[in-house]
Amino acid sequence: MSFFQAVGICFKKYVTFKGRATRSEFWYWSLFSWLLSLAALAIDSSLSGGAGHMDGKQLFSTLVALATVLPGLAVSIRRLHDVRHSGWWFLIAFTGIGLILLLYWSVLPSRNVDNHY
Repeated sequence: MSFFQAVGICFKKYVTFKGRATRSEFWYWSLFSWLLSLAALAIDSSLSGGAGHMDGKQLFSTLVALATVLPGLAVSIRRLHDVRHSGWWFLIAFTGIGLILLLYWSVLPSRNVDNHY
């Protein structure tokens, strides 16, 4: 799967929490979100006169965050389904230490067995 295919699938399945997401789909979406956030931050910074003068005016960064939070959550849950875990395991991220477990699961290869998710 290419970068643009993965991003297209994530926007197509904007709030689809059922199904599975491959490693490449998940990691390409993560890269896209990160690059888009950096670009929005750069635009906000240039419009406000530099990084030291933001004054809380982060319009583009806020819009990017709002536009990518739901597909990011959806692809994360579909990735958990791909490695045979319930999407509810995503809540372990709120413990802080659970991020390590989620990172481990996100790098595991897909399981090509029947999956009830």
